[in-house]
Amino acid sequence: MEEPVWREMRDADLAGVETLGNRIHPGLTERPEVFADRLALFPQGCQVLATATTIEGYAISHPARLFDPPPLDTVLGRLPDDADGYYIHDVVVAPHLRGAGHARIGVYHALDAGAAFRETALIAVYGTMPFWQRFGFADRTGGIRPEKLAPYGPEARYMVRRKSAVEFTPRAG
Repeated sequence: MEEPVWREMRDADLAGVETLGNRIHPGLTERPEVFADRLALFPQGCQVLATATTIEGYAISHPARLFDPPPLDTVLGRLPDDADGYYIHDVVVAPHLRGAGHARIGVYHALDAGAAFRETALIAVYGTMPFWQRFGFADRTGGIRPEKLAPYGPEARYMVRRKSAVEFTPRAG
């Protein structure tokens, strides 16, 4: 079996991204236009875990306003002019590849794409808060209006990661 690798997302990948997303998130499905919108608006925040023939994962992220995540299944049309943070829309790895470190690499791709921002946010679903905590995300659900999280289910948590001072220290030499 061919080992999948992370690479930049392309338009030709969108059908595979949608299929995988709908399989992994059956209660949180999004229209194909949503994935196409994110790729068009911020391609540097869109990666896929792929073999020559299949999409086995994806990471989608983009600039956004903190504590104001885009509604589920919404075409943005444009990024906010007043974006004050970065938003990880989703990181997915096919179930048969989990446990091999692929998700960790996808998260790092997203964090690298948002390196210009001091804070990165996301909505943790399906009890994944412990996974995100490993990357420095903290539960900040109390700072967001409940109706923003309601479409994601009762266990959804709004999480924020603030870069440490070390991450802002210029390299010597």
